[in-house]
Amino acid sequence: MDLITQAPRGTEDVLPADSYKWQYVEQTALAVAQDFGYREIRTPVFEHTPLFLRSVGETTDVVQKEMYTFEDKGGRSITLRPEGTAGAARALLEHGLHNGALPLKAAYITSCYRYEKSQKGRLREFHQFGVECFGAAAPQADAEVITLAHTLLQTLDVKGVTLRINSIGCPTCRAKYHEALKSYFEAQVDDLCETCRDRLSRNPMRILDCKVPSCGAIAEKAPVMLDFLCDDCHNHFEAVKETLTEAGIDYVIDPHIVRGLDYYTRTVFEFVSDEGLTVCGGGRYDGLIEELGGPHLPSLGFGLGLERLLMIMEDRHARFPEPPKCELYLASMGEKAARRCFAIAAKLREGGVAVETDLVGRGLKAQMKYADKLGARYTIVVGDSELENGQAQLKDMQTGETEDILLDDSLYTTLYNKSLDRQLAGMADLFSNVAE
Repeated sequence: MDLITQAPRGTEDVLPADSYKWQYVEQTALAVAQDFGYREIRTPVFEHTPLFLRSVGETTDVVQKEMYTFEDKGGRSITLRPEGTAGAARALLEHGLHNGALPLKAAYITSCYRYEKSQKGRLREFHQFGVECFGAAAPQADAEVITLAHTLLQTLDVKGVTLRINSIGCPTCRAKYHEALKSYFEAQVDDLCETCRDRLSRNPMRILDCKVPSCGAIAEKAPVMLDFLCDDCHNHFEAVKETLTEAGIDYVIDPHIVRGLDYYTRTVFEFVSDEGLTVCGGGRYDGLIEELGGPHLPSLGFGLGLERLLMIMEDRHARFPEPPKCELYLASMGEKAARRCFAIAAKLREGGVAVETDLVGRGLKAQMKYADKLGARYTIVVGDSELENGQAQLKDMQTGETEDILLDDSLYTTLYNKSLDRQLAGMADLFSNVAE
């Protein structure tokens, strides 16, 4: 196929027939975040490359293999964002938001870019819903961020997903763990991939996140961080667990979770599907703001992949609201009637009623076929006699029932009320299903 008419590998179009599902998930995500006090932030699609080198980590797969980096016309190294946290942290510092009331809670829906092998649920351009909580050190903050993700998945009726948590400690206790890891992996260095051999001396924890099967098998038997936690990190993790238990949120302790980015400390977590897909992942990053040149500011957050979430929702037959449909199709006979239908449509649209009318000069029969394809709930045919009488018949396309209706402002009131009643009934049905 000609490259002009083929999307780049690892990207997907969201077509009009499916976009309502994305809108529903995105709007629900931002609404749930708002209930927790998180307000939306929007950052650029690209940043200066050093931002990601310092935050994500030079030994991570993201930096070593996956970033889209290029030189702009000014000779600056620029990178398309591979994740959302670094840009949000940069914005915090640039605009001095850390000098205001803390914690600062931010949420976003963003596109991200990673050059990796395309497969089901993993694209090179993908989208995330994320939250960041800057300036909160208490374990209750960890529990709140986890609870936010849990609440969103429940609200969207997502089943078959398990919360997995771990602690990867702080720089103090992690130093001893690194020594234990290094000793373990050095004994099997010949069986490690070339990348992991390089990681062994620079950051042995990154070996735990290697996707090469042979390295993964070796990592399964490696020492676990939970056995090396200092008292402060141990007590923090215990408090997180107790808070989640008190809130009635089930979890599984998974000592193999390390996450793929270097900025994480202490609590890390993932929501994993029954098929083993990570839908949401996050944790605490107490040293990130300091690493970027700011003050010590304990912080945490998560990123939730929207493509994977939607895929799982569809596989689980989760409930979506009905896609928006045409409420009324105005069929016209003759130029004068066409102009009148256009004026009526404009008036109704101003009031929020979804209306369609002929734009291509179809005959009446063809217009009615088109209205049927649109799924129009009601139709009105307007011709000379209807214009003369100022009255037409409103036909319910589902029941076949008709009623006489005036072609004046009362038409708007009638249709708006009919549309609103159905919308409210549909939303009530959707949320009653979630409650069950």
